[in-house]
Amino acid sequence: MKNINLKPQLEYFKHIVNSFPKSFLLQFLPMKTIDRGLLFAIAGLTIFGLVMMSSMSIASSYEISQRNDFYFWRHFWHILAGIPIFWIALRFPLEKLRQLSVPIFLVGVILLILTFVIGTDFGTTAKLWLRIGGFSFQPVEMMKLAVIIFLAAIFSSGKLTPDSIEGGFLPFAVALSIPALLLIVQSDFGSLLVLTLTAAGMYFVAGAKVKHFFVGGAALAFCATIVTLTVPYIGRRVNVFLNPDLDPLNTGFQIKQAMIAIGSGGWFGRGFQNSIQKFNYLPEVQSDTIFAAISEELGFFRILFLIAVYGFIAWRGYEVALRTKNEFAKYLAVGITTWIVGQAFVNIAVNLALIPNTGITLPFISYGGSSMLMTLAGCGILLQISSLLPEKNQRRWYR
Repeated sequence: MKNINLKPQLEYFKHIVNSFPKSFLLQFLPMKTIDRGLLFAIAGLTIFGLVMMSSMSIASSYEISQRNDFYFWRHFWHILAGIPIFWIALRFPLEKLRQLSVPIFLVGVILLILTFVIGTDFGTTAKLWLRIGGFSFQPVEMMKLAVIIFLAAIFSSGKLTPDSIEGGFLPFAVALSIPALLLIVQSDFGSLLVLTLTAAGMYFVAGAKVKHFFVGGAALAFCATIVTLTVPYIGRRVNVFLNPDLDPLNTGFQIKQAMIAIGSGGWFGRGFQNSIQKFNYLPEVQSDTIFAAISEELGFFRILFLIAVYGFIAWRGYEVALRTKNEFAKYLAVGITTWIVGQAFVNIAVNLALIPNTGITLPFISYGGSSMLMTLAGCGILLQISSLLPEKNQRRWYR
């Protein structure tokens, strides 16, 4: 039988394999200039969150669907849906984004208003979701990114004088007060805290005076006091924060169980999939308190690495903001970095009983489709900014 010469075919196949990353991947990601460290940190946290979801959500999944993988697959599909959104944000022109800043902000405000009319509560204290067909989402997650884009546009316009009351503080306060008032009425104080921290960080970078922060801080403290005294469940949360043993079986139950989970993890943890608190002892283990359950399984030393990754994202994100020459891009980078990292540390602080319970997710890790989609969109914008830095402003390990 005649021998068949496969060498040409093998050589052609080898050529295709070798050229695949250059011809295909570079078509979608500007890999030559993108901040690879930041990209790997984001991807690593997302994959880590999916792995931990497979362990943390088994009891709550079974309670809903008689299957132990309900939340895992929902989380997986949220990530999958977020990939094209991430890619669009990575490639969407920043100048076009700046031009659309006002419409994006107005859409966010309208969607928040709609939650009062046709919103769904899903068992929470407020109607924070909009349901369209079989899909539901939280407008506040879009609002966080919309405020960042809007503030970045007005701070980079050159029409404001951030160090003055009339030309800086008042426009900033008005822009922030619109979504803030809606969130106060909805009693979504966790999102309000994250939004305020993010906006304040952007305003500080824009050149605000310290005395303006004192004025704003005093106003917020006054409003927080009024809310604490007039909104019963917020008052209970603050009282339980000040005295953890006050109501351990009701308002203080979640934080008590979180502290038990973190403490029982010890230095090295119980081991993957060996958490006890996830079996209906720890409320909202797949979302708000997932950090506590992860700490129980991984222990103190391993959880420090998770916290360090968020610290790394903060370092790289602010470094990108520092190195870019585009003013709009600088404020975007500051806002997105502060939003993601600030929300992460607020969530961690709640689980450690360092601040009152706020009910927000841990970025990349907690269950929540709206949060995942908007976080990936923000990361796409941030990575696009890193890819547009001038060559001389890029670190060697970018390339």
